[in-house]
Amino acid sequence: MLDGLMRRLIDPPLTRAGKALAAAGFGADAITVAGLAFGLGCAAMIAASADLAALLLLALSRLCDGLDGAVARATAKTDRGGFLDIVFDFVFYGAVPLGFALRDPALFGLPAAVLLFAFYVNGASFLAFAAVAAKRGMESAARGVKSIYFTAGLAEGTETILAFALMILFPAWFPLIAYAFAGLTLMTAISRVAFAWVLFREEEEEEDEERR
Repeated sequence: MLDGLMRRLIDPPLTRAGKALAAAGFGADAITVAGLAFGLGCAAMIAASADLAALLLLALSRLCDGLDGAVARATAKTDRGGFLDIVFDFVFYGAVPLGFALRDPALFGLPAAVLLFAFYVNGASFLAFAAVAAKRGMESAARGVKSIYFTAGLAEGTETILAFALMILFPAWFPLIAYAFAGLTLMTAISRVAFAWVLFREEEEEEDEERR
Protein backbone atom coordinates (compact mmCIF):
# COMPACT_ATOMS: atom_id res chain seq x y z
CA MET A 1 0.00 0.00 0.00
CA LEU A 2 2.85 2.40 0.82
CA ASP A 3 5.41 1.07 -1.66
CA GLY A 4 4.31 3.44 -4.44
CA LEU A 5 4.85 6.47 -2.21
CA MET A 6 8.16 5.13 -0.90
CA ARG A 7 9.42 4.48 -4.44
CA ARG A 8 8.90 8.13 -5.33
CA LEU A 9 10.79 9.22 -2.22
CA ILE A 10 13.74 6.81 -2.27
CA ASP A 11 14.31 6.13 -5.97
CA PRO A 12 16.20 9.38 -6.74
CA PRO A 13 18.83 8.98 -3.96
CA LEU A 14 19.06 5.23 -4.59
CA THR A 15 19.67 5.86 -8.28
CA ARG A 16 22.50 8.26 -7.50
CA ALA A 17 24.03 5.86 -4.97
CA GLY A 18 23.65 2.96 -7.40
CA LYS A 19 25.55 4.81 -10.11
CA ALA A 20 28.32 5.67 -7.65
CA LEU A 21 28.61 2.07 -6.42
CA ALA A 22 28.60 0.73 -9.97
CA ALA A 23 31.36 3.16 -10.92
CA ALA A 24 33.35 1.97 -7.89
CA GLY A 25 33.10 -1.63 -9.12
CA PHE A 26 30.42 -3.02 -6.81
CA GLY A 27 28.20 -5.67 -8.37
CA ALA A 28 24.45 -5.92 -7.87
CA ASP A 29 24.57 -9.64 -7.00
CA ALA A 30 27.21 -9.06 -4.31
CA ILE A 31 24.99 -6.40 -2.72
CA THR A 32 22.02 -8.80 -2.86
CA VAL A 33 24.05 -11.47 -1.04
CA ALA A 34 25.21 -8.90 1.53
CA GLY A 35 21.58 -7.95 2.10
CA LEU A 36 20.70 -11.56 2.81
CA ALA A 37 23.62 -11.87 5.23
CA PHE A 38 22.47 -8.75 7.09
CA GLY A 39 18.90 -10.07 7.13
CA LEU A 40 19.90 -13.44 8.57
CA GLY A 41 22.08 -11.61 11.07
CA CYS A 42 19.03 -9.56 12.07
CA ALA A 43 17.07 -12.76 12.74
CA ALA A 44 19.96 -14.18 14.75
CA MET A 45 20.17 -11.03 16.87
CA ILE A 46 16.41 -11.19 17.47
CA ALA A 47 16.78 -14.76 18.72
CA ALA A 48 19.63 -13.61 20.98
CA SER A 49 17.58 -10.66 22.33
CA ALA A 50 20.14 -8.20 20.95
CA ASP A 51 17.50 -5.77 19.75
CA LEU A 52 19.64 -2.74 18.88
CA ALA A 53 21.93 -4.88 16.75
CA ALA A 54 18.88 -6.48 15.14
CA LEU A 55 17.44 -3.06 14.27
CA LEU A 56 20.73 -1.94 12.72
CA LEU A 57 21.03 -5.13 10.66
CA LEU A 58 17.40 -4.74 9.57
CA ALA A 59 18.20 -1.27 8.22
CA LEU A 60 21.36 -2.47 6.47
CA SER A 61 19.54 -5.40 4.93
CA ARG A 62 16.80 -3.24 3.47
CA LEU A 63 19.32 -0.65 2.29
CA CYS A 64 21.07 -3.39 0.32
CA ASP A 65 17.69 -4.51 -1.02
CA GLY A 66 17.23 -1.06 -2.53
CA LEU A 67 20.81 -0.58 -3.69
CA ASP A 68 21.15 -3.86 -5.59
CA GLY A 69 18.39 -2.85 -8.01
CA ALA A 70 19.88 0.62 -8.41
CA VAL A 71 23.29 -0.84 -9.24
CA ALA A 72 21.69 -3.29 -11.67
CA ARG A 73 19.92 -0.43 -13.46
CA ALA A 74 23.20 1.47 -13.66
CA THR A 75 24.98 -1.53 -15.21
CA ALA A 76 22.92 -4.40 -16.59
CA LYS A 77 19.83 -6.13 -15.20
CA THR A 78 20.07 -9.92 -15.24
CA ASP A 79 17.59 -12.74 -14.74
CA ARG A 80 19.90 -14.23 -12.11
CA GLY A 81 19.89 -10.99 -10.16
CA GLY A 82 16.12 -10.72 -10.29
CA PHE A 83 15.77 -14.35 -9.18
CA LEU A 84 18.15 -13.92 -6.24
CA ASP A 85 16.46 -10.70 -5.16
CA ILE A 86 13.02 -12.31 -4.92
CA VAL A 87 14.21 -15.53 -3.27
CA PHE A 88 16.40 -13.75 -0.72
CA ASP A 89 13.56 -11.38 0.18
CA PHE A 90 11.35 -14.38 0.98
CA VAL A 91 14.15 -15.94 3.03
CA PHE A 92 14.50 -12.73 5.04
CA TYR A 93 10.75 -12.37 5.57
CA GLY A 94 10.60 -15.91 6.95
CA ALA A 95 13.74 -15.55 9.08
CA VAL A 96 12.47 -12.69 11.25
CA PRO A 97 9.38 -14.50 12.65
CA LEU A 98 11.58 -17.59 13.10
CA GLY A 99 14.00 -15.47 15.14
CA PHE A 100 11.20 -14.48 17.50
CA ALA A 101 10.00 -18.09 17.77
CA LEU A 102 13.53 -19.18 18.73
CA ARG A 103 13.78 -16.31 21.21
CA ASP A 104 10.79 -17.47 23.27
CA PRO A 105 9.07 -20.59 21.85
CA ALA A 106 6.38 -20.68 24.53
CA LEU A 107 5.30 -17.05 24.11
CA PHE A 108 6.18 -16.28 20.50
CA GLY A 109 5.93 -19.70 18.80
CA LEU A 110 2.23 -19.59 17.89
CA PRO A 111 2.04 -15.99 16.63
CA ALA A 112 5.23 -16.60 14.62
CA ALA A 113 3.66 -19.69 13.06
CA VAL A 114 0.48 -17.76 12.19
CA LEU A 115 2.53 -14.97 10.60
CA LEU A 116 4.62 -17.46 8.63
CA PHE A 117 1.41 -19.11 7.39
CA ALA A 118 0.14 -15.72 6.22
CA PHE A 119 3.45 -15.03 4.48
CA TYR A 120 3.26 -18.46 2.80
CA VAL A 121 -0.25 -17.86 1.45
CA ASN A 122 0.58 -14.33 0.34
CA GLY A 123 3.82 -15.44 -1.31
CA ALA A 124 2.03 -18.20 -3.19
CA SER A 125 -0.61 -15.79 -4.51
CA PHE A 126 2.06 -13.23 -5.41
CA LEU A 127 4.26 -15.65 -7.34
CA ALA A 128 1.34 -17.44 -9.02
CA PHE A 129 -0.06 -14.09 -10.21
CA ALA A 130 3.37 -13.07 -11.50
CA ALA A 131 3.76 -16.37 -13.38
CA VAL A 132 0.39 -16.03 -15.13
CA ALA A 133 1.03 -12.33 -15.81
CA ALA A 134 4.35 -13.20 -17.45
CA LYS A 135 2.64 -15.87 -19.57
CA ARG A 136 0.15 -13.26 -20.78
CA GLY A 137 2.80 -10.61 -21.43
CA MET A 138 1.55 -8.27 -18.72
CA GLU A 139 3.91 -5.59 -17.41
CA SER A 140 3.79 -3.04 -14.60
CA ALA A 141 6.26 -0.49 -13.24
CA ALA A 142 3.98 0.81 -10.48
CA ARG A 143 6.40 -0.56 -7.85
CA GLY A 144 9.53 0.30 -9.80
CA VAL A 145 11.21 -1.71 -12.52
CA LYS A 146 11.07 -5.34 -11.39
CA SER A 147 12.03 -8.71 -12.83
CA ILE A 148 8.50 -10.04 -12.29
CA TYR A 149 5.01 -8.55 -12.18
CA PHE A 150 4.32 -6.87 -8.82
CA THR A 151 0.72 -6.53 -7.67
CA ALA A 152 -0.23 -3.87 -5.14
CA GLY A 153 -1.68 -4.87 -1.78
CA LEU A 154 -2.41 -3.78 1.77
CA ALA A 155 0.76 -5.45 3.05
CA GLU A 156 3.77 -4.74 0.85
CA GLY A 157 7.47 -4.36 1.52
CA THR A 158 7.22 -1.02 3.31
CA GLU A 159 4.51 -2.24 5.69
CA THR A 160 6.48 -5.43 6.37
CA ILE A 161 9.62 -3.51 7.31
CA LEU A 162 7.64 -1.17 9.56
CA ALA A 163 6.02 -4.17 11.27
CA PHE A 164 9.42 -5.84 11.75
CA ALA A 165 10.88 -2.63 13.19
CA LEU A 166 7.99 -2.35 15.66
CA MET A 167 8.46 -6.00 16.68
CA ILE A 168 12.14 -5.39 17.38
CA LEU A 169 11.54 -2.11 19.22
CA PHE A 170 8.71 -3.56 21.32
CA PRO A 171 9.34 -7.32 21.53
CA ALA A 172 6.72 -7.79 24.25
CA TRP A 173 4.15 -6.69 21.66
CA PHE A 174 5.29 -9.28 19.13
CA PRO A 175 2.18 -11.51 19.46
CA LEU A 176 -0.21 -8.59 18.93
CA ILE A 177 1.77 -7.16 16.00
CA ALA A 178 2.24 -10.60 14.45
CA TYR A 179 -1.46 -11.45 14.58
CA ALA A 180 -2.47 -8.04 13.25
CA PHE A 181 0.03 -8.13 10.42
CA ALA A 182 -0.89 -11.73 9.59
CA GLY A 183 -4.49 -10.58 9.17
CA LEU A 184 -3.40 -7.71 6.91
CA THR A 185 -1.22 -10.07 4.89
CA LEU A 186 -4.04 -12.60 4.43
CA MET A 187 -6.36 -9.79 3.32
CA THR A 188 -3.76 -8.87 0.70
CA ALA A 189 -3.62 -12.47 -0.52
CA ILE A 190 -7.41 -12.76 -0.67
CA SER A 191 -7.74 -9.50 -2.60
CA ARG A 192 -5.06 -10.68 -5.06
CA VAL A 193 -6.86 -13.99 -5.60
CA ALA A 194 -10.14 -12.13 -6.18
CA PHE A 195 -8.42 -9.78 -8.62
CA ALA A 196 -6.88 -12.71 -10.49
CA TRP A 197 -10.24 -14.52 -10.59
CA VAL A 198 -11.84 -11.56 -12.38
CA LEU A 199 -8.87 -10.42 -14.49
CA PHE A 200 -7.81 -13.76 -15.88
CA ARG A 201 -11.40 -14.89 -16.47
CA GLU A 202 -12.12 -11.72 -18.45
CA GLU A 203 -9.05 -12.28 -20.61
CA GLU A 204 -10.11 -15.86 -21.29
CA GLU A 205 -13.57 -14.65 -22.32
CA GLU A 206 -12.01 -12.08 -24.66
CA GLU A 207 -9.84 -14.78 -26.24
CA ASP A 208 -12.92 -16.97 -26.74
CA GLU A 209 -14.73 -14.12 -28.47
CA GLU A 210 -11.74 -13.47 -30.75
CA ARG A 211 -11.65 -17.14 -31.78
CA ARG A 212 -15.33 -16.93 -32.68
